[in-house]
Amino acid sequence: MFKRILRPAVLAVCISLLAVSAFAAAPKYVIYFIGDGLGPTQRMAAELFYKMETGNPDAKLVMNTFPGSALVTTYSDNTLVTDSAAGGTALSCGFKTTNGYIAKLPDGSNIKTIAEAAKENGYAVGIVTTTRLTHATPASFSAHNPDRDAENEMAIDQANSGFDFFAGGGYRHFVAKDNKMGLKSKRKDDVDVVKMFTDKGYKTFVGDSTRDAFRAYTPKKGDKVFAALTSSHLPYEVERLHSTMKENKLPSLVELTEKAIASLDAQDKPFFLMVEGGRIDHAAHAHDPMSVIMDTIAMDDAVKAAYEFYKKHPEETLIVTAADHETGGVALGISMDSKGYFLNLKALENVKVSAEDNLDRYYNKLAEKEKDVEKRHAAFIKYVEENWALTDRTPGEDKILMDAMIVQDKNQDLSMEKKVRYGYSYTPTMVAVTDLISQRARIFWTSFVHTGTFIPASAIGKGADQFTGFIDNTDIPTRMAALMNVKLSDSKKTDSKALLGKTFGPQEKYSKIPYNQ
Repeated sequence: MFKRILRPAVLAVCISLLAVSAFAAAPKYVIYFIGDGLGPTQRMAAELFYKMETGNPDAKLVMNTFPGSALVTTYSDNTLVTDSAAGGTALSCGFKTTNGYIAKLPDGSNIKTIAEAAKENGYAVGIVTTTRLTHATPASFSAHNPDRDAENEMAIDQANSGFDFFAGGGYRHFVAKDNKMGLKSKRKDDVDVVKMFTDKGYKTFVGDSTRDAFRAYTPKKGDKVFAALTSSHLPYEVERLHSTMKENKLPSLVELTEKAIASLDAQDKPFFLMVEGGRIDHAAHAHDPMSVIMDTIAMDDAVKAAYEFYKKHPEETLIVTAADHETGGVALGISMDSKGYFLNLKALENVKVSAEDNLDRYYNKLAEKEKDVEKRHAAFIKYVEENWALTDRTPGEDKILMDAMIVQDKNQDLSMEKKVRYGYSYTPTMVAVTDLISQRARIFWTSFVHTGTFIPASAIGKGADQFTGFIDNTDIPTRMAALMNVKLSDSKKTDSKALLGKTFGPQEKYSKIPYNQ
């Protein structure tokens, strides 16, 4: 026997070839969809509504046709019911953390996101959302903070990220307090984060007045884009489709996704794109079935756009769809009598506005304008007939609406702590209307907040077989990173007994609630 010694030069070539081979085996294009609050029932309701509207019993959501499928656990480090910050961190970093933490471990140390790891490895990176860009899920991929509400700080993190594409809402956290654009700001300082982007060479689109310029923009190699088109979140899809107000005619999620894909693809390098359908969660918090369904279908339209790209690059593309948690504890076909076993989604067809952005405050605004109680009640009934299809009411339904208006009339004279409110301080009239339309559709809600149920994930493309079975949310970015040959933060040994005690024993309260404001 004898030993064969490789010369250093030969060894270097071999290592180089192995590296090239590994990179060649990695998916070149990774598109990661996250439906905030998108549980299995929300996904099913959207598909059933889609079948009804198309008149095609075989119609399916595109994401429901993907060959790889999984059920995913979502609990956080400190509770069985995660919030979007801890859920987003698990989906972006592969670690459990405390509710409210953004890309940080419970001890406060930073952990690398899959987007940051991709950028380090030469990928172009994009973030798209229907929420504020500084909201929990997009922030979990592009910022680090122990407080999900520190959106002004996380805006600066995003400006320093070096990512290639941002599109969503929330310019109020990027424009300076006294900005020359005349835009409302939530900043308490004169830091102009938009200028930070501009100084770094980004093409910026800020405010709804830039929507046409954003639509007309043709991406080119070397371009970086920052688009914050609304002060807070983008409009719900149901209002974007029905409203004649110009601010609701903003680009849809599919438009944002198509622009992101075109922009990242123009860079002639691998790319990673995270797309969030963020307002599914907000609609489910408000028990708004039509907005849940329409925003889920809007997200699926974006998935379809990614799928069209995949068909051009089937050997190089990976698409994964997931969710950070379920919201609302929604069930389909619920009946409190023996006449169940059916849904009536047709009851939702003529709903024209969202609950949270329109209905919740509508009666209060009406009360400011119309002081005559009977006229005010009549105007509200007309409103719900025209916008929520609540016609042909039963005496019981009329009583529910009237009782809600009476309670809200009394609320006008009460201090904030004595007002009758529901969920995230939702008004009695909103809850009455959403409950009635849900009952007509045979949809039932068990919670105003998140639940601990499994969420569905699906995948297609290179490495899709890694996203199957019963898995945890932390498995998704971990497996994605392995496929992409990028490195997340090093694993830290977890004290399993401590985790069990925190998560499955007596749980800490997490009292912050402005998740969707």
